[in-house]
Amino acid sequence: MPNFRYKIRDKHGRASIGTIEGESREAVASHFKQMGYVPILIDEQKPGIAVFNPLQRFFNKVTLEELIVFTRQLMTLQRAGVAILASLSSISEQINNPYFKRIIQEMSGDIESGKSFSDALSKFPSVFSDIYINMIRAGEAAGIMDDVLDRLATLMEHEEEMRMRINQAIRYPLLVVLVIYIAFPILIMFVIPKFSALFARFNTELPLPTKILMAVHFGLSHYWPFIIAGIIALAFGFRRFIDTKYGRYAWDNVKLKIPVLGQVFLKISLSRFSRMTALLTASGIPIINTLEIIRDSLGNRVIGDSVDNIIHGIGEGKGIAEPMKLSGLFPGIVIQMVKIGEETGKINELLLKVSDYYDAQVDYTVKNLTVLIEPVLIFALGMMVLTMALAIFMPMWNLISVFRY
Repeated sequence: MPNFRYKIRDKHGRASIGTIEGESREAVASHFKQMGYVPILIDEQKPGIAVFNPLQRFFNKVTLEELIVFTRQLMTLQRAGVAILASLSSISEQINNPYFKRIIQEMSGDIESGKSFSDALSKFPSVFSDIYINMIRAGEAAGIMDDVLDRLATLMEHEEEMRMRINQAIRYPLLVVLVIYIAFPILIMFVIPKFSALFARFNTELPLPTKILMAVHFGLSHYWPFIIAGIIALAFGFRRFIDTKYGRYAWDNVKLKIPVLGQVFLKISLSRFSRMTALLTASGIPIINTLEIIRDSLGNRVIGDSVDNIIHGIGEGKGIAEPMKLSGLFPGIVIQMVKIGEETGKINELLLKVSDYYDAQVDYTVKNLTVLIEPVLIFALGMMVLTMALAIFMPMWNLISVFRY
């Protein structure tokens, strides 16, 4: 059936726009009149070629904060007994993001045409994750939409809190590294040439640090276009490499082995795994389906493979605790808590405790991250200053010895 783009008004005069499938314009108009709406405009959408805008991904997006607010508002309206269409219409009027507003209006049109809320969400995978859609689908089936929305909002708030913690922890190290990467080339480009002109007047052997920096200066000043092109090519090649299955696995494995930060990444992923598993199973989704959904949402293929092993273990009747132990990622205390949860039938409650355990570990590590990384940063800065000092002052000492004789 063709798609029709419509604009309608309700009995209060509020306008809604969207798309709907129908046999004809007359059938669509009749459908809206039966629902109590006044059709203003109904146009058939002609198939055409979509124009790709390379900037679209940067401007047309929905932030996690906006999604949290949307979910909390929808949960409140559903808990108050407001119909889903009326809820979406009310929320749409309060949203400032025009892209998100269009998405909600299109979802309203899909629901009016007979689709479920979860099916309407599934048209926008870049905004609503698999976890979001599947939890909504489970909430629709069980009639607990408000509870599911509450769990989703709590999960996203937890994700946002973790993201803010990590950003706060790495802000200082990144700033120091950025200063090093900016200051070192500037010193080489503008300081070394002045001294090299002085050293060239005298027939003296230059020390190795000076030769190295002068060679770097020569390369930067004469071959900078090739250097920039090489950096871009390396970045592009690295991006293509990690887009492959092997490349992604290798890079995720390297991230887990980075000193200090590797443990932070691991604990965040395991906290996410525990919390998501608890919330999805509490929403009525079977454990194997839950783990299959979560596997690709952890952001790390190495941990995803461990989740695969847990899925196989459950399929063989081993439960969750034994495959977790074989993965080597989970500490003994966590495995013991999960085992107790399986034996007592309180696996969801215990998994939330596991997530809280990892959150506490991450919080402790993040608070001490600056102290742990500071020696490495000081060493890097010291090596840069030492190299510059040796490159500049060693020739000067040689010149002083020449003047004496």
